[in-house]
This record gives sequence, C-alpha cells and structure tokens, in this order.
Amino acid sequence: MSGPYVIRGSVSLPEAELMWRFSRSSGPGGQHVNTSDTQVELRFDLAATEALPEVWKERALERLASRLTDGVISVRASEHRSQWRNRETAAVRLTSLLAEATAPPPRPRVKRKVPRGINERRLREKKQRGDTKRGRSGRDW
Repeated sequence: MSGPYVIRGSVSLPEAELMWRFSRSSGPGGQHVNTSDTQVELRFDLAATEALPEVWKERALERLASRLTDGVISVRASEHRSQWRNRETAAVRLTSLLAEATAPPPRPRVKRKVPRGINERRLREKKQRGDTKRGRSGRDW
C-alpha cells in the first residue's frame, strides 16, 4: 500500500505529509529482533495538513483529541518481522482511523407515532397476561 493512502472517495494522504520513524521491536526474536529496525511509528500532522477538507479536519481534530499530541496523530506497528509489513499495517491503521474520525455523524432518529392497531394489540395482550396471573391465585371466596 505505497503511494497515496485513500481515506474516503477522492481524498487521500500525500506521502510527503507522513513522517516515518523506525526502531527495534520488543519481545522474542533473538538476533533478528536485536539487529533490525522493524517497529514502525507513523506520524501525521492533522492540524497542519492541507490534504483534508476543512470540515473533515475539524471533525477529526474533535474526535481524535485524546490521541493527538500538538495536532499530530501517531500510530505504531510492530506485529510483523519485516519493516515493510509493519509499514503497511501502520498505514492501514492510520487511514482507517482517519476514515472513521471524518465520517459524518449519523442522522438523528425521527420519532413516529405508534400506530393505533399495534397499541391496541399491546393493550389486549397485556390484559390477557393480567387475567392469566389473576387466575393463578387460589382464592375462591
């Protein structure tokens, strides 16, 4: 997934605005993990980008406020043994995070009146349940 990273529709993140940092991964792996810089940290300056429409940018800044440091969002990946696969994973994570954060809010639910037939049926069933329960009492005086 190299090149422009598509968020949604025709909006994508340019490669020039992405900042990559590589370091040694933690965990088991012996000599390979001790000598290879396979962990990837991908940083994207959300506050300063011109790639996103202004409305999307405001929405993302608001929704991702807890994950931002000075307007920059950071994503790490170290699951794979190769740096290339970790780069792909980090890029996919960032694009999906931004796609979710820039999505428009859901339309509000419009309240509708309960149809009369449904309400009558509910009351009839409720009355039957009450009669059934009343019939269980063993009183006959």
